[in-house]
Amino acid sequence: MDTTVADDTSVVPDSFGIDRFADDTSLRSLLPLYIDDRLLEHLRPTLTALGPRLGGELDELAGIADRNPPVLRPRTRTGQDLESVEVHPAYRALQQVAYGDLGMAAMSHRPGVLGWPEVMPPVVKYLFFYLFAQAEFGLECPVSMTDSLTRVLRKFGSQQLQERYLPGLTSTDLDTLLQGAMFMTEQGAGSDTGRIETSAVDNGDGTWSLHGQKWFCSNVDAELSMVLARPAGAGEGIKGIGLFLLPRHLPDGTQNAQRIVRLKDKLGTRSMPSGEVSLDGATAYLVGELGQGFKQMTDMINPSRLSNGVRSAGLMRRAFAEARYVCANREAFGSTLNKLPLQRRQLAKLLLPTEQGLSMVLHTADVYAKSEAGDSRATAVLRILTPLLKFRTTRDARKVTADAMEVRGGVGYIEEFGDARVFRDAQLGSIWEGTSNIVALDVIRAAHRSESLKPLIGHLQDLLAEAAGTGAAGDGAPAGSVPAVLHGHLEELTGRIMHLLELLPMGTEQERVRQAASATYHLVSAIVLTWEGAHVGQRSGDWTRLVLAALVVRHKLLPQDPLEPAADDAEVIDDLVAGVPFDRERARAAVESILAGTR
Repeated sequence: MDTTVADDTSVVPDSFGIDRFADDTSLRSLLPLYIDDRLLEHLRPTLTALGPRLGGELDELAGIADRNPPVLRPRTRTGQDLESVEVHPAYRALQQVAYGDLGMAAMSHRPGVLGWPEVMPPVVKYLFFYLFAQAEFGLECPVSMTDSLTRVLRKFGSQQLQERYLPGLTSTDLDTLLQGAMFMTEQGAGSDTGRIETSAVDNGDGTWSLHGQKWFCSNVDAELSMVLARPAGAGEGIKGIGLFLLPRHLPDGTQNAQRIVRLKDKLGTRSMPSGEVSLDGATAYLVGELGQGFKQMTDMINPSRLSNGVRSAGLMRRAFAEARYVCANREAFGSTLNKLPLQRRQLAKLLLPTEQGLSMVLHTADVYAKSEAGDSRATAVLRILTPLLKFRTTRDARKVTADAMEVRGGVGYIEEFGDARVFRDAQLGSIWEGTSNIVALDVIRAAHRSESLKPLIGHLQDLLAEAAGTGAAGDGAPAGSVPAVLHGHLEELTGRIMHLLELLPMGTEQERVRQAASATYHLVSAIVLTWEGAHVGQRSGDWTRLVLAALVVRHKLLPQDPLEPAADDAEVIDDLVAGVPFDRERARAAVESILAGTR
C-alpha cells in the first residue's frame, strides 16, 4: 500500500500518507507537560510509527469500512434463529489496531500494554483516542464503551463477575476479547432516563430476567452490555432503576434471550453497528445496589462523554490539518491559497477551537488522573470539566469539519476524499451520551448539586497564579510570564463567569444555561492555554499558546462590534496558521495588540 504524500503540485492536493503525529506540532510540544519523560520516551516509537499510518493505511481502511457498513444476518444458513452481525474485513483490521496492537481498551486496567510494566495514565489513553479518531471515529465508540464497562464492573461488580469477565474485557487478542456496550435508550424515554420501562425480575438464583425494548444500542453485538432496567415493584423515576450486566452468551455457550431487531442506517459512524434490541427474559446479573443503577451507570457515561469530547477534538485536528494542507498546495488567482488574506483568516477560525479542544483534552485527562489517585478537589473539578468538554468540543467539531470541507471545495464534498466522512461523523458527538441541552444542564448540576463550583474556582486561580510565576509550589514559570493585560482579563472573567454559574441553580433561568456553559468552557480553555504557554515557553522558548489564549479572550469572551475592523495583526494570524513559533517578546507584543483597547 502506497502511503507517500501525493505530489504537492497536483491540481487537487492530496495529503494521503501524511504523518498525523509529526504534523501536529502543538501536540508534540505539550506532551512533555502531561506525560512523564520516561513513559513518553517509551511511547515515542509507537507514536512515530502510528503517525503515517493514520494519514495513509488506517484512513483508507476507515473509508472502506464506512462504504461497507455492517449487515445483520437474522438466521444461520441452517435456519437457526441465531442472528449475527457481519462487519467488513477493513473494520476488523481497524479493530486489530485499536484493541490489539495499541490496547486502547485495556491500557487503563492492566499493566503490560505496549510493553509498559504499569497501568497507563488516562492522558496516554486519550492521546491514542485523539490520534486514532483522525483516521477512524466510529470504532472508538465500542473501544470507549469496553473501557468504561470494565471500569464499572471493577468498581461495582461482584468478585465472581470480575473473575469471569475481566480477563476477556482487557484482552488484546481479538479471539478472546469481550467487547462492551451500554443499552440505556428507549423510544418512549429518550434523554429522560427515569421513564425507562425495561423490567427486571429476580430469578432467586443470583440472576435476573430482563424484558423490554432498547431503542439505540451501539456496538449492538457486543458480548457484554450494561443495561438499565426497573426491578419489579420498584418505584418510578431514576431512584427505582437498577444496573445489570447482560452477556450475549450464557456460561454454557448458548445465546441469551436477546434479539437484534434491526441495524440503524446512520448519517455517520457507519462502520460501527448500532441497532435495536429486544429483551425477552434475557438473563442478567445485578451490578452494585438496587436503586443506584443510574448513579452507577454515570461511571460509564462520564468516561464515554470524555471520550466523545476527545474524539471530537481529534476530528477538528484532522479537519484543520487537511484545510491547511490544501491551502498550502492549491493555486488560485495567481498564488497558493494560504497567501490570500481572507483564506488565512478562515484557517485561523478553524485553528482556534482546534487548539482549545487539544488543551482541554490533555488538561481534563490530567485532572482525571489526579482524581483516580484520590484527590478530592480534582474529583470535583473533573465532575464539571467532563460535561464542559463534551458540550463544547462536540459542537465546535461540527462547524470546524464543515468549514474545512468548504476549503477543499467541491472535491471535499464528494466521498472520494475523507472530508465528507469526517463531517458526517462529527454530527454524532453532540447527540450521544446526552444532547447539548442535557449536558449544559449537567454543567450547572455539577456546579451546585455536586458542589464543584468552589473547587473549580480554586483550580483556575491556582493555574493562573502558577502561570504568572506566583504559585505557592514555587516551580511555576518565571514572574512576568503572562502579559498583564491577559492576566487582568482572565482574573476579571473568572469572577464574572463563576458568579454567573452561582446564580444559575437548577430549575431557574434554564434559557441561560448554554450561554453559561460556553462561557465557562472558553474561560477554562483560555486559562489552560495560558498555563501551557508559560510552561512550554519556559522549556522551549515557544510562547505561542499565550497568543491563542488572548484570541480566545478577545473573540469568545469579550463584546465585539461586528462592523469594526478586526483587531488581530495579519502577520500574527499568518504565523499561527503556519505554525511559526512565537518567542517571548513577540508573543507579548501579539497579546497586547490583540487585546488593545479592551480594558
